[in-house]
Amino acid sequence: MSAEPASGARPAGGPLPHVLILGGTTEARRLAEALAAGPDGGAPGPGCGPYRVTTSLAGRVASPVLPPGETRIGGFGGPEGLAAWISAHGATHLVDATHPFAERMSFNAARAAALSGVPLLALRRPGWAPGPGDDWTFAADLEGAAARLPGLGRRVFLTTGRMGLHAFAHLAEPWFLVRSVDPPAVPVPPRLEVLLARGPFTLDDERELLARHRIDLLVTKDSGGSATAPKLTAAREAGIPVLVVSRPPVPAGIPLAESVPAALDWLAQESVRSGPGPQAPRG
Repeated sequence: MSAEPASGARPAGGPLPHVLILGGTTEARRLAEALAAGPDGGAPGPGCGPYRVTTSLAGRVASPVLPPGETRIGGFGGPEGLAAWISAHGATHLVDATHPFAERMSFNAARAAALSGVPLLALRRPGWAPGPGDDWTFAADLEGAAARLPGLGRRVFLTTGRMGLHAFAHLAEPWFLVRSVDPPAVPVPPRLEVLLARGPFTLDDERELLARHRIDLLVTKDSGGSATAPKLTAAREAGIPVLVVSRPPVPAGIPLAESVPAALDWLAQESVRSGPGPQAPRG
């Protein structure tokens, strides 16, 4: 998004624009930090406040790192429940900063925005792309990755998230290494070792892990960003192939920002265009 930042504004004495961030990513936290800081508190751009900010977390991690501002944990009960929360709490802007693979939540957000009439932005960091020396194979989804996996490796570093291990549970031959903040729930592959750890992990960390466990295949989702990219560099250096699950698309018609500054620009422009109150429902 390349438009120039606009200054956020509200009527004198009126309520602050209320941004609901559907979070769980680094970008969601950084956006909440920028909005909580306000225009004079270190936020990247002159149009970033003042705002009231609430971050919603799914509650899948036992001890999440909470962002500044208000927080809520747990589901909404589908798009109708999310729309009801938006109306009940006076949210004026909705930012879907969930994980790029939280496809159901993204479509729920699109429907809730249409029901409630608030503007919606998808905040998604750019995906990864293979470079010189990379040996990547792509799959459309977890099931497709599980179907391709047996011919690619036997000692697998599986980094697709603990919630998706069920897709690989039927694979009895490969040995899997999974790293997770919390223990995974069954079903899981029968030959599985779990490392309980919280990132970020350095390139040296990833080099050592791949060598120590004699990994010959890395399986990952195209999450994008720099926080988890060192494993890709370590795999390239070691000549280890990578099986990449492609990310699902953003719902049609939803504006997309690929960085927190771009999201702040969008919020400032929407605040000026529509004022602090929600727009008329769009569908």
